[in-house]
Order: sequence, then structure tokens, then C-alpha cells
Amino acid sequence: MVEDGLKLYGTKLSPFVLRVEWALEVKGIKYEYVTEDLKNKSPQLLEYNPVYKMVPVLVHHENPVCESIMILEYIEDVWKNHGSSILPSDPYERAEARFWAKFSEEKQCLQGCFEVFSKTGEEQLKAVKELQERLKTLEEYLEGKKFFGGETIGLVDIVAGWIPSWIPIIEEIVGIKIVDEEELPLIYAWMHDILELDLVKKTMPPLDEVKTHMRNIREDVLRKTN
Repeated sequence: MVEDGLKLYGTKLSPFVLRVEWALEVKGIKYEYVTEDLKNKSPQLLEYNPVYKMVPVLVHHENPVCESIMILEYIEDVWKNHGSSILPSDPYERAEARFWAKFSEEKQCLQGCFEVFSKTGEEQLKAVKELQERLKTLEEYLEGKKFFGGETIGLVDIVAGWIPSWIPIIEEIVGIKIVDEEELPLIYAWMHDILELDLVKKTMPPLDEVKTHMRNIREDVLRKTN
């Protein structure tokens, strides 16, 4: 049964929306999914997120929560006794998880990936090396664990979920290997384990649609920069 008054406004091709879906699946929370067309945004989305006018937006009893990481924290707070915990119970471990989630979210990793995707030639090769070094740093937090959250996925796995979901597609489009099994063995194994999760298989959009979407983004970016 759908949780009373719970709606997720999103689009299937957004990795940021996917994070929220994964968190709700981990918690075993049922919800209504409202598909948004970002080229023709609904009045409801504009009302619920008047600042950024973007997805995801989680609406709970008519109270909107915006920004994916804020939504993840909200889900953990409201449904802390449901399903698995997204954050550790120990305060230090919670702070540590938040630190590495932020590391994977901001310029250290996510922006680095976009640099690879949006560059060509020597600039692109430089961006690949820089991204690999950042992933090596992230890999240190994975040492001795199957997932960043331990035996089950947690905040860092969910926030960094764009890595296994999108990097293989980026590698295919740009023709460069980013995550090599020898250079990044823990990240490589983690990516495989994430993609094997039932909740990931259940929520991932069709691969051909993602590839087409990503190719269109790259072509648009290269056209604007050339």
C-alpha cells in the first residue's frame, strides 16, 4: 500500500531521482511516482520547488522536500524504524558517511566525471586521470567492505550510485576506460555488486534510452564549447 500522502516527482533519466527511489526501496516505503516533463514542467512541480524548479521533489502530506540528499536525510529521519538504515547509528560514523557522500557528490567526483564527458583530446585525457585519482581516494573508504554501508547499501552507496549507473555508459560514448579492474579493484567490484541489486534492476531506466539521452547531452555540450 502506498504511504499516505507520499509522492515523488521525478523523471526516469535523472540519477538524482534514482537516489530517492533507491532510498525508498531500502526502507520498503511505497509511494506514488509522478513523472515530470522537464521541458514542460507541471504547475505542481513549480509550486513545490519554486526556487530550483527541478526534480526530485518528495511530497509528504503536502509538505515538499527538495534536493536529493536532503530528501535522503528526510527519509531516514521519518522512517528510521522501517527497513534498513541509510545512515549508521554511531555519530562519528554518520559524520564520516556524510563526508564521503559529499565527496562523491561535488566537484571531486561528479564534476570530474562531467569534465571527462564534456572534453576532447588532451583535456579529456587529463580529466580522466584526475577523476581516477579522486576515485582512488574514494576507494579507501571502501576498504574491507562490500558496500560503503557495509553488507548493505547506505548513504554513500546511494549518493555515489551514479558511478555504476552512468560511468560505463560514459566510457562507451567517449571510448575511454575510466574504472579499470586493476587500477580500481574495489570500486570495480562495488560497481558490479550495486548493479546486481534487485532494487537497482527494478528502478533503472531502459539502457538504450539512457545512452541516447547521454549522447544528446554530450553533443549539445560539445556544440556549445566549440
